[in-house]
Amino acid sequence: MARVIIDLPTHFVFSTEVPIYIGHINHGHHLDNAALLALVSETRTRFFRFLGYAELDVEGVGVVVADAAVQYKSEAFYGETLVFEMTPADFNRYGCDFVWRARDKASGREVARGKNGIVFFDYQARRPTPVPPAFVARVESLKV
Repeated sequence: MARVIIDLPTHFVFSTEVPIYIGHINHGHHLDNAALLALVSETRTRFFRFLGYAELDVEGVGVVVADAAVQYKSEAFYGETLVFEMTPADFNRYGCDFVWRARDKASGREVARGKNGIVFFDYQARRPTPVPPAFVARVESLKV
């Protein structure tokens, strides 16, 4: 099986710090893979809030995660603080990828990188909906 390779952008439009709690640790004494995805979800929620949105109201529509890919780079441990960086990329008619990187705040060591496919979704009609142009404009205004 081919390995997942994720290329990172040269610039991320958002970053946030998230501490690793004991509940994020698995029996191997490092960050659990499912906990990492939960931390990515937290980062995505913070990113939407930073833009003035909620995941259920981005210019009147919601979002759903369509897929996720992760490339692990090193272990992370209880008590560390991870810096998550995130940026939307590769827009299509109904969504985009949220590309992200997580690194240890103290050392700068990269822990993981990944991308989540996001689809904009009309929850009343229960179907995908086109990306709101105002969302794209707001994201583009952050890319300096």
